[in-house]
Amino acid sequence: MKTTPHALFAYIAEAAPAAPADATPNPFLPLIGYALLFAAMYFFLFAPARKAQKEREKLQSQLEVGQEIMTSTGIYGRITHITDSRVTIELDSGKMTIHKSSVAGLASDESKVISA
Repeated sequence: MKTTPHALFAYIAEAAPAAPADATPNPFLPLIGYALLFAAMYFFLFAPARKAQKEREKLQSQLEVGQEIMTSTGIYGRITHITDSRVTIELDSGKMTIHKSSVAGLASDESKVISA
């Protein structure tokens, strides 16, 4: 006996029980799909961004006078003065005061610079 694809599909269709005509779909089924989508978005988008934010805040809280830093705009300088929210850096051509949040990383750790 030779089995053709049509015969196999017909057999599967006959063997599968048919859903009753009056059966209503589960109203919570789409919510499960949305919950899974939200969970995937959280783990792929929000969690890495939150981790990078924590690393950036840790770096900015551990700044010390004399460290070589790189700003988010690519300016390199040495820290000369630190206040609560501002950092004064010494450049080759003078001094510049910047906000702490614009410090992207230490100049010695260029591979670990945290992008915004």
